[in-house]
Amino acid sequence: MVLNFQRNDVSYSPEKREQVNRLNTKMIERVVHPYNLQKAVEQVISNKGSAGVDGIKTSQLKTLFPKRKDQLLEAIRQGNYQPSAILGVEIPKGEGKTRLLGVPTTTDRVLQQAVSQVIAPLFEPEFSHNSFGFRPNKNARQAVGQARDYIHQGLNHIVDIDLKNFFDEVDHCLLLNLVYRKVKCKTTMRLIRNWLRVPIQIKGKLQKRRKGVPQGSPLSPLLSNILLNELDKEMTRRKLKFVRYADDFSIYSKSENQAKATAQVIAKFLKTKLQLTINTEKSGIRRPVNFTLLGFGFVPTYKKGSKNDYQLVVAEKAWKKLKERLKSISRKTAPVKLEERIAKIKEVQRGWLNYFRGTSIMGKLRDLDGWLRNRLRYCIWHDWKKPERKRKNLIRLGVDPDHAYAFSRTRKGGWAIAQSPILNTTITLKRLKQRGYQSLTDVYIELNPSLCEPPNT
Repeated sequence: MVLNFQRNDVSYSPEKREQVNRLNTKMIERVVHPYNLQKAVEQVISNKGSAGVDGIKTSQLKTLFPKRKDQLLEAIRQGNYQPSAILGVEIPKGEGKTRLLGVPTTTDRVLQQAVSQVIAPLFEPEFSHNSFGFRPNKNARQAVGQARDYIHQGLNHIVDIDLKNFFDEVDHCLLLNLVYRKVKCKTTMRLIRNWLRVPIQIKGKLQKRRKGVPQGSPLSPLLSNILLNELDKEMTRRKLKFVRYADDFSIYSKSENQAKATAQVIAKFLKTKLQLTINTEKSGIRRPVNFTLLGFGFVPTYKKGSKNDYQLVVAEKAWKKLKERLKSISRKTAPVKLEERIAKIKEVQRGWLNYFRGTSIMGKLRDLDGWLRNRLRYCIWHDWKKPERKRKNLIRLGVDPDHAYAFSRTRKGGWAIAQSPILNTTITLKRLKQRGYQSLTDVYIELNPSLCEPPNT
């Protein structure tokens, strides 16, 4: 597939062609407009993220970017701007696996964000209403709500498709051709192409890139939606009921045979038209009880006369991730004050519970609360360190001197002490709340004034 960014559309009349060229010449000027750039800087700063290969942090952008802006913009207008290499960073993916993120420099992130802000409105009107990822006024909960609506309609044979290394396998030529349908500005296209082709630095060594879009780039979510919109159009043309969130999508059918036929057709389309491969190990035909979507599971309500009525629960994988995060925060050896631990816990649990609000999880939350409080008691006990300090603190908390002395010299391990009456009756829930602690169940009830809240809000 050959790209020619110099060509003119033969369907254009000379007057129309001149008008298009005039508009596209102005596109790069909209990209580098002071207001658009300032908005991009603010967005990159708010997104935070680590520094790229140049070591410049997002916190430094406000002072450093204005100093370099004129030079950068002149290089862009002249067609001489060359992006820096992206930094390859491996992050844990679960089950011992890692995911490679490509982190551009903060300067490149600002410029990519500026381009995204200008070109996104060109593509957004054409995107499917069943696409929920990285779009304005769309979110994961809406995707889950749509999926549940399909299941309630009796479409309970689900084609669950996982794309194999999607972000690493995107074909550049195919993607750029799709972008060129709307973005005719040569300078803007050159920028996008250079960002796609820029090498990645892994453990100090540069590696060429001839396919893929880097995860960690502000432009990548939009580019992925542009490519996968071709899939959306194919599924819409075939009148399929589907939900897509980025590269995570599922199709809902009435029968197993229909689901199998659909899976074959879509697999062929992905391979031949989009040059994408399905991960057969993670894909298949599911029933609602064996299906998870974006961390949510589906469980029958078993109400009389409601055969296809399902309630939302939290998938086991999501529970495991939450517990791992809380365990990391409440690790006794971490040199952190109790108030700081509690503040971090509150931040994590509020975000998690807000995402999963409306699910039936009260029982599991109570169990997790008990475990977490004991973790905090263990941290406090560990911080007291020496026996004499333990004795004095136990007396201060109401233990008589004789028992305080005996408890402070106990041979029991710290975790056993945390679960024993020694700390349960002294470092009480009331005292933890005085230090700022808020239980998961309390936050859940606060976020769920009605436990019947619909999911797609």
